Amino acid sequence: MRSHQQSQGQNDMPRLPTATVGPVAVQTATLEDAGAQAAMQPWIEMEYYQLSRGSRVGDIESLDLGALQVVREGQHAAVQKLGATPANLCTISFCTPDPGFRFSDRRSASATEIFLMPEQTAFDLFVPAGAQTTYVSLDQAAFLRDARALNPRSFERAPQQVMTFHTPHQAAFADALSVCFAAAGSGAASGQRLDSRGIARAIFLSALHLVSAASADAFTPLAGWRSFRICRKARAFVEDRHDAEGVPSVADLCAATGVSERSLQYAFRDYIGMSPVTYLRLCRLNRARAALLEADPQASSVTEIAMHFGFEHLGRFAGDYRRLFDETPSATLAG
Repeated sequence: MRSHQQSQGQNDMPRLPTATVGPVAVQTATLEDAGAQAAMQPWIEMEYYQLSRGSRVGDIESLDLGALQVVREGQHAAVQKLGATPANLCTISFCTPDPGFRFSDRRSASATEIFLMPEQTAFDLFVPAGAQTTYVSLDQAAFLRDARALNPRSFERAPQQVMTFHTPHQAAFADALSVCFAAAGSGAASGQRLDSRGIARAIFLSALHLVSAASADAFTPLAGWRSFRICRKARAFVEDRHDAEGVPSVADLCAATGVSERSLQYAFRDYIGMSPVTYLRLCRLNRARAALLEADPQASSVTEIAMHFGFEHLGRFAGDYRRLFDETPSATLAG
């Protein structure tokens, strides 16, 4: 028999409080650097790689409510996000419908799909230009305790990997978060002190509503996608050789992954939409950009940094860099 919560409509989502008794930390920014986009979310250690052209990477809004955070990102350029959730932090997330979106080994996103990622879980996301993603980070122990009370069959055991489920309430959840951001934004503009604990509680209850309304068989682990495994193995091999002399060749990658060149090419196009050589070059360009942004222009040179990341042809490096980031390496170094 379906529970009362399962039969609730979108209008039954918990409402946000209107009391004015505490501060809400809200940040909004349009970012020109993928590293800065990651830095605005310090509660999760992660890396961002810009994978398509643009001087603007994305727009980001974040709310820090103590034990709960909300982040909304709109991508101007395609990015890859790599990282892992810390202990006792889980996330509820979704993306605007986009066939190019990938959450680890789950491809595409729909208007009803929600991702639940538990603590200490490695993730690998590809977010295309134009897509919008939202996630809420929660105290896992508190969230699973209440989710288990509401939906024992689905949460008898704590999830050990990313789970996905479909719900008709995704839009209502997104609307509730929009109300929260609007209240925080108007409060910040007027100097009004909002009820941060009440807002956090309302978002927490909204997230619980999403998962408690789903049946036990609605939660499915992400599939073991062969292309994903091959490309992650290739990436790990390259990272292990980061300080070694020379950039690994395609033959090196084939030997490390145990697949043919054709299989490797197919896997990367399936995984990230480009060849392994192109993808790994973009990753090195991102690392070079991070180094240029951090370097002292009086003590470092573009040539030195380019060579460090395996770019032996400096003219080609400068051209590729400008095509990706819409500025020259020397302009980045100069700040």
